[in-house]
Amino acid sequence: MDIGFGAHGARNVKRVPRFLTGFGAYLGALALTMVRYPLLRVRMQLDDAPPFEFTTAMTAAMNGTTFGGNFHVCPDARPDDGRLDVGIVTAEGVGQWIRALARAAFGKAEKSPLIRMTVARKIDVKLDKKTRYQLDGGDRPPTDRLKIKVHPGAVEIAVPHSAAQ
Repeated sequence: MDIGFGAHGARNVKRVPRFLTGFGAYLGALALTMVRYPLLRVRMQLDDAPPFEFTTAMTAAMNGTTFGGNFHVCPDARPDDGRLDVGIVTAEGVGQWIRALARAAFGKAEKSPLIRMTVARKIDVKLDKKTRYQLDGGDRPPTDRLKIKVHPGAVEIAVPHSAAQ
């Protein structure tokens, strides 16, 4: 799940020149989005902890390590641990986005002061205004509230033996 910048970037893939394909198209869409996307004010509660508020360009909850193909936003995420890794990006403007994306592209997102990461089993998100989000790459209509709950064992997955150790 991605709220904000990434969801708008995925939507902008349709607007990039046709000669850009694959990861290049995604980068082109991100560039278009960087110039226009406003920050969101978010109130979030993780599990039973007190809610907290922040301003973000993008917030993602995932059980995989990469976002958009090659951006390692949550390098410690595991699909079988019963938790979602939450990445909160606070980058503002093109310069900060380039710094944050470069760290993520090289697998160092956790070292960026512009990316905060945590884990949770339940996530309750309230946005200051309705905005688009995406779920598994699919664009969803704008909303101002999302509730996410992990149901461990609900889906069987195959994990290579070397990754399970």
